[in-house]
Amino acid sequence: MRETLHQLEQTIRQRRSADPSTSYVAKLTARGRGKIAQKVGEEAVETVIAAMADDRAGVVGESADLLFHLLLLLADLDISLDDVCDELERREGVSGIAEKASRPAD
Repeated sequence: MRETLHQLEQTIRQRRSADPSTSYVAKLTARGRGKIAQKVGEEAVETVIAAMADDRAGVVGESADLLFHLLLLLADLDISLDDVCDELERREGVSGIAEKASRPAD
């Protein structure tokens, strides 16, 4: 799976500077980070709705959309999938409660 996500990450990074009239990635990138982030939120909500409806196929499709848009947002922020995977690996074996408690207070 990581290979598939890395390939998608590379495709997204390449298409960010393409012609917005022919590339959805370029079109969304041209609309700005706020619009990209909004799409991540929309896809997350749609994933939740499908899950609450017990719609497995819907969850799969919406999750794919969510991952795509998240990778686009990460690219816009110049954050790599490896950066995120490194953070997940850092957290491996650490209780979620303990990990959250270790974060600085907002």
